[in-house]
Amino acid sequence: MGVINVLDKHVAELIAAGEVVERPASAIKELIENSIDAGSDNITVEIQNGGITFMRVTDNGCGIMRDDVKLAFLPHATSKIMLENDLESIATLGFRGEALASISSVSKLQLLTCHKSENIGTSYEIDGGEEISLTDAGCPKGTTIIVRDLFYNIPARMKFLKKDRAEGNAVANVIDKIALSHPEIAFTFIRDGKRVLNTSGDNKIKSAIYSVYGRDFANGLIPVNYELDGIKVQGYISLPINARPNRGMQNFFINGRYVKSGTASAAIEEACKGSVMVGKFPACVLHISVPFEAIDVNVHPSKIQVRFINERPIFDAVYHAVKTSLNSGDKRKEITFDGQKRDDAFSEIRRPKPFVTAPASFEKSVPAAQSEPINPFAELNKINNKPVNSVLKASVSDIDSNPFDVYSKEAIKREEKIEKVINENKKPDVPVDTSIVSPELPETPEPEPLYKQPSNKLVFVGEAFKTYIIVEKNDKEIVIIDKHAAHERMIYERLKKERGAGFSQVLLHPVTVLLNKNDYEAAISNLDMFTECAFDVEDFGSGTLIVRAAPQYLDIDDIESSVIEMAGYIAQNKTDIRSEKMDWIYHNVACRSAIKGGNISTREELIDIANKLDEDPTLRYCPHGRPVCVVMSRYELEKQFGRIQ
Repeated sequence: MGVINVLDKHVAELIAAGEVVERPASAIKELIENSIDAGSDNITVEIQNGGITFMRVTDNGCGIMRDDVKLAFLPHATSKIMLENDLESIATLGFRGEALASISSVSKLQLLTCHKSENIGTSYEIDGGEEISLTDAGCPKGTTIIVRDLFYNIPARMKFLKKDRAEGNAVANVIDKIALSHPEIAFTFIRDGKRVLNTSGDNKIKSAIYSVYGRDFANGLIPVNYELDGIKVQGYISLPINARPNRGMQNFFINGRYVKSGTASAAIEEACKGSVMVGKFPACVLHISVPFEAIDVNVHPSKIQVRFINERPIFDAVYHAVKTSLNSGDKRKEITFDGQKRDDAFSEIRRPKPFVTAPASFEKSVPAAQSEPINPFAELNKINNKPVNSVLKASVSDIDSNPFDVYSKEAIKREEKIEKVINENKKPDVPVDTSIVSPELPETPEPEPLYKQPSNKLVFVGEAFKTYIIVEKNDKEIVIIDKHAAHERMIYERLKKERGAGFSQVLLHPVTVLLNKNDYEAAISNLDMFTECAFDVEDFGSGTLIVRAAPQYLDIDDIESSVIEMAGYIAQNKTDIRSEKMDWIYHNVACRSAIKGGNISTREELIDIANKLDEDPTLRYCPHGRPVCVVMSRYELEKQFGRIQ
């Protein structure tokens, strides 16, 4: 007897459904795409319990004629394709004719529809692939599909569904992408009775971006509009200063379909080289229009990947589109400082001037030919028993000319104090018209040893290149310490040992972090991981987290990017064991929190690092494996100078 069986219709449909309907989000995607192909300009999606128990998609499209209702639920039934040649120029989103058949076979489904040519609507109910009823119904033009109890008849598939929140976020992610791909359609998304998305449908990409990602994200974009060899690229790309730590906010749409495209991603990143910091990635919403015959959209069951006949034209079009927009749309001001131009978004115009001008009365008291420039801040320090460092020569004409000078309104009052201090410091026997001599600076005491022991003497020598601490040990060795690597390893060890306890500081102003829906779901499902790294993170809703506390030493500007990196890593490494995840996160937080090479550090900070490093012999490598210090013996040093042979 043979062992090969022909599956019956019901079993075959269940298997086919598994390729199309993996979770509520995939069912919603198929239903919305059908609504778009029906010519709708207003689509409402409603779900409950993540879509597991209830989904409803309502549109104002052309509707389905009563004679076609039953046919629409048959496998491979479609109005999009008739002949073989039609596959070469697919212009619709849904075309296989599998969606309704697959969804209805694994749920309890009701269809309400009224074709634009009919006066009476139709209600059709189907339960697990079996027809229940077909009756007249009063309903508006268009189609409404209600799906209840997804996978009720397949317990094995039901157990693989995630929590309601996770499934709901997956649905939200799908709707976000479709809303961005079709700004001409007004989308409404209602989740557990609460409206969470409402787009205008005004056919403006920027409006859709604003509705999906919010004001701050939308305001940090520049437009893209370019065409090359029949390929058109439109949309928006983030300003270089708004680049993100991962590619999670890169959105590419080809002929109105959201896709993942390595070609487009590589092109945009190549175009941003030299503008975006290394390790950062531009965010974008780009619509790419190509001839339908130039791509194959039928290479993946969910149609999220496409195949290009020739990828080079796509790369060139995206590259030149982004490059052109960056050259014309990046309006960062060109700053002149010390006679040199700087194109720097974080330039000095955002800070108060280091000097303010002196009052006219002071200019009269000191002859211009013999006066020295006065540093008013140094004089104010002198009032606080600090030495005078320098002086500034200037006129009063520009005191209020610079709107960024927050000190200008009180400049004259302070300059009068400065003048008084300088006059009091003049020697009695020196005429008024002679050069002002600043008081002598107090002598700097010799650096003291970090600590002394009979058998172990460690002496702080100084710092090289604002990066390397130099200490002398036991009168026999010179130890050169990479302050960043050493501090990073110390923070890493402390995080591992204390799991964030005692290492957190409350923020005066909480920081909000916008994530794509996948990273957002990973983050809110693992908030305890953030807590173990000294973060206090809460779910703020709609793809946003709010950070109320962060690790000590972590700069305020690094908080957002740290959380984005952590969320992205958790989302991409869901199968890793927890200890491996936490180890990477500890590395990341320690690296960002540590003192940076090139930054100015106080003598006390450097001494403390050297002391702790000397006390713990295990701190010899940073978490990334780089050495923390280099030791040179006195013998080696003297041999280099020829003192010994």
